[in-house]
Amino acid sequence: MHTVVLTKGVPDFREGKVAFDEDGHLERGKTPTVMNPNDKVALRAALQEKVRHGGTVSLLSMGPPGYEEVLREGMREVYADDLYLLSDREMAAADTWATSITVATGLSKLDPEPELVVAGFKTADGETGHTGPQTTWCHHMNDELPDRSLVTHAIAIDVDPDAGTLRAKRLVKGDVAEIETVEADLPAMVVTDPEFEPSYRKAAHRLRHKDLREETTERAEAYEDHLTTWNHADLNLDPDFIGLDGSPTIVAGVDPIPKEPSEREATMVSPDDADGMGAVVDELAPFAGGD
Repeated sequence: MHTVVLTKGVPDFREGKVAFDEDGHLERGKTPTVMNPNDKVALRAALQEKVRHGGTVSLLSMGPPGYEEVLREGMREVYADDLYLLSDREMAAADTWATSITVATGLSKLDPEPELVVAGFKTADGETGHTGPQTTWCHHMNDELPDRSLVTHAIAIDVDPDAGTLRAKRLVKGDVAEIETVEADLPAMVVTDPEFEPSYRKAAHRLRHKDLREETTERAEAYEDHLTTWNHADLNLDPDFIGLDGSPTIVAGVDPIPKEPSEREATMVSPDDADGMGAVVDELAPFAGGD
């Protein structure tokens, strides 16, 4: 079974160094980047299926060359076999629709075409949650490709490669109080909910997990040997339909991310200073009592 995880780099908001151009577009090349946190949940789902059923796992991302490090991090976490980066200037400043067109085209170019595609719930920068479902829709628009089932808010999955089916538990409308079980045919797109938890019930699964971790450590050190980069020409994409030109979304404005004060008032107290420590205890005691 071939599984693909969609992943993305997002600004490292902890650094407070997020750069925008004069039109309000994020300048990713000038902004510290980390893997989107929700994508790590998708990675765990893909790893679960690789441990249970074998096969190969690929990671795919669209972004600038610096996203290679994001893919490398993902390779370590999901023990991926290969990496794909969709990258050139024509793809830059894409909204979720233009991104989905590009990603869906990249998925269709993979050989073999994946039976399972897993995406995170939403990104920390856009917060839309559109890319996974929209990528599935773009896939359906290609008459030469088979339909791909879509399951969102998945908190548990179980794939039967022989039967070509997927069973999943999912939150109903994102409500943790209501869970439903659904079944879908492969190929499928699964959007994992942040509540997703992998399951390794058998001892054989846990041993396989350990073996995969050891195998991947060496592979991740030479990740460039397993990385394929495609530009818009490689994907036969018209620049008018991708990147900024292919994005119907208009950014009305961008609010800067506030930075924490560079200096804070603090009182230094040594543990050996009995009077000073006593004063601290007296000051904090009312809060400990709920006052």
